[in-house]
Amino acid sequence: MEELKSLAEAAGYEVVGFLEQVTHPHSRYRIGRGKAEELERMVSELGAEKIIFGEELNVTQIYNLAKLTGVEVIDRFQLILEIFDRRASTREAKLQIELARWRYELAHAREKVRLAKMGEQPGFLGLGKYEVDVYYETVKRHVHSIQEKLRRVRRTRELHRHRRRELGFPTISLAGYTNSGKSTLFKTLTGEDVPIDDGLFTTLSTTTRVMNLLGVPALLTDTVGFIDRLPITLVEAFRSTLEETIFADLILLVVDISESEDEIRRKLECCLNTLREIGATGMPIIAVLNKIDLLSDEELQSKITRLGDYSFDLVPVSALHRMNIDELKVKIAGHILRHVRSLAVIPINGDSFSLLSWIYNHAKVLEVSYGNSDLKVSFYAEPTVAEKVKHRVEELGGAFKYEATEGLYPQIES
Repeated sequence: MEELKSLAEAAGYEVVGFLEQVTHPHSRYRIGRGKAEELERMVSELGAEKIIFGEELNVTQIYNLAKLTGVEVIDRFQLILEIFDRRASTREAKLQIELARWRYELAHAREKVRLAKMGEQPGFLGLGKYEVDVYYETVKRHVHSIQEKLRRVRRTRELHRHRRRELGFPTISLAGYTNSGKSTLFKTLTGEDVPIDDGLFTTLSTTTRVMNLLGVPALLTDTVGFIDRLPITLVEAFRSTLEETIFADLILLVVDISESEDEIRRKLECCLNTLREIGATGMPIIAVLNKIDLLSDEELQSKITRLGDYSFDLVPVSALHRMNIDELKVKIAGHILRHVRSLAVIPINGDSFSLLSWIYNHAKVLEVSYGNSDLKVSFYAEPTVAEKVKHRVEELGGAFKYEATEGLYPQIES
């Protein structure tokens, strides 16, 4: 119910009342006759202008409820569609939303026309003037027209994807439940400004930018957030957008770790199910446990321990406050990079040469130069090895940096 309230507010509604019933669905109203009459009284007493159901309604149930209460009735699918419509900013997103809406119309066209002929009700738009077959064919033509426009957009997206593969950069895709902090993490990792707020579905279109991954350029893509029971029509409409996830080398699955364990598991399972639906099964995943700044160390460690039954890596971060971001980069690099190039400046003392010897044993040393008070060593190593050297060098009072090759940072638009 709280999620439904958040969805309604994201669509611009002010919620004035709630009604719940736990029972088997009734064919006439979806809720029982007594509850339907209670709903009618609530609408009258509260002056409500619209009724929103958290479950899917068929056209007949919408018609009957509208007739009983005298106000427009929408279900979860239509509510999410309204939010998407408000949030869409690109042509592709707008076309995908339009496709989902017309597919919904196509599935319900015949029944909707039949009911509209019985007498116009709130939300039925006077469809009685259409003959059934004429209206059905009109909707089909709209669907085919939008599909063709989206095919052209998809061809452009495939050209972009092909160009990225030619550049040879590793690719990373951000996924996660809506409002988990994906866009904030995207901004933290890339330095790019993207729309960020506390509302649901802030991101509806993919955005790809270059991030510096331990001195190596990598492409990071932000995608639309998932939600429990996301209608299959919307999954299909956004398939071309979600496919960016399929073609990535690694998925960062962002999780709001500040929520209850039950909520975390519910949302994780929702995300994993959606990934399976779009064909991303078997891809490497890192679960980014975001918003650790809202938890104590004890709470965080307890949650990480209890979530240990998942097979993927768990990395706690705060994207907003940049906590543990370097550790996340090392973990990412461990999945998609075999080696990184690094430069260590080590003060000359009793421990410096033993560290240099350790580097020779665990990395490919490119160059060593000596100064009056320090030595510099440039080397290639696995990301975890490089990170160990970094910590040791900093303990000794030295300096460490990941080296990038010049010319590897082109501007890539999505």
